[in-house]
Amino acid sequence: MQGTRHYVISVAGFDPSGGAGILADVKTFESHGVTGLGVCSAITFQTEDQFMGVSWIPLHQIELQLDVLLKKYEVHFLKIGLIQSLQVLDEFIRHIRQHYPQVTIIWDPILKASAGFQFHHEVDENLLYEILSQLFLITPNNEEAMQLMKENDSFVAAKTMSRFCNVFLKSWKDESQNHFDVLFESRNGIRLKSEFIEGVSKHGSGCVLSAAITANLSKGMALKAACEEAKAYTLEFLKSSDDLLGEHHNITHPQHA
Repeated sequence: MQGTRHYVISVAGFDPSGGAGILADVKTFESHGVTGLGVCSAITFQTEDQFMGVSWIPLHQIELQLDVLLKKYEVHFLKIGLIQSLQVLDEFIRHIRQHYPQVTIIWDPILKASAGFQFHHEVDENLLYEILSQLFLITPNNEEAMQLMKENDSFVAAKTMSRFCNVFLKSWKDESQNHFDVLFESRNGIRLKSEFIEGVSKHGSGCVLSAAITANLSKGMALKAACEEAKAYTLEFLKSSDDLLGEHHNITHPQHA
């Protein structure tokens, strides 16, 4: 029965709270009706509201985890989250491209923990462009887009990145302070209206959104539809509890409810 399943891989950090990283991604994958596999890139020491530190997994061990999975399972979509550096990310993506060219890569760039810990400070522009050129999609929020491109306008930053790959810019505000997500597909920007819930946030909501997009793509959805469904799922995730840890078990999907 293995051939009847859709397999998706998350390459991400292990967050003991389960709110972000591999655990959040796999919960999201499974909730979308796909089988989630995990490759650990880091171990974090944290809860949903406190970050104590991180221990990075060496690149060769990340690659070994991936290799053993891809030798057995037919995987066409892979999401990358927390990674030690752009240099490690570049080498890892090159490994994927050389050995598993059938795999489509989505990168959710995590530059800072929601509790405030900064992972990456300096960005090599040329290296970033090389990485982007090997991706299908990148899913930065406003701050991440500006930091990656060293640009004060996140929309301009996302548009620049879209020269190299598709970009899903999360939580952008226009001149009237209306909230949108913006999808740059083939360099064309499409505004997707967002519902802003005052005072409501969830640890790992960015992970959940990008994982939902990846799951939807693995089931054959077009990119815009995959993003729209993922937005709807993430909105329900944000509403799922009264604290920072969201729940997945009570979210339904029109596609397979």
